[in-house]
Amino acid sequence: MASIFTKIVNGEIPSYKVAETEDFFAFLDINPNSKGHTLCIPKKEVNKIFDLDEATYMGLMAFSRRVAKAIEKSVPCERIGMSVIGLEVPHVHVHLIPLHTMEDARFMTKQKLTEDQFLDLANTIASNLD
Repeated sequence: MASIFTKIVNGEIPSYKVAETEDFFAFLDINPNSKGHTLCIPKKEVNKIFDLDEATYMGLMAFSRRVAKAIEKSVPCERIGMSVIGLEVPHVHVHLIPLHTMEDARFMTKQKLTEDQFLDLANTIASNLD
């Protein structure tokens, strides 16, 4: 059965898309640690990051870096944190989190954004991609 992320890639579930290439997809986390929290995934469904073939792994890191640079231009923050965790979805995903304090990286406090805020943010980040 396809993961929720595969369904997002396939357009079966809506998302706030930030970036897309032939092999990768980035979208805003709908339950963000901080404003701009974005998930980067390979389109190919693989459960664990170290099970990716080397080319896909390196491609995901390069794609994530590109997206992180766009987030940094779009959302005032101290830096962009990166985390690869997540047992809840069996599909590799890189969390890119704008950090103001270390609390933003702890997955304890969540931000609430409106539909319009999500759309504006996704568009702003997408417009800052190099």
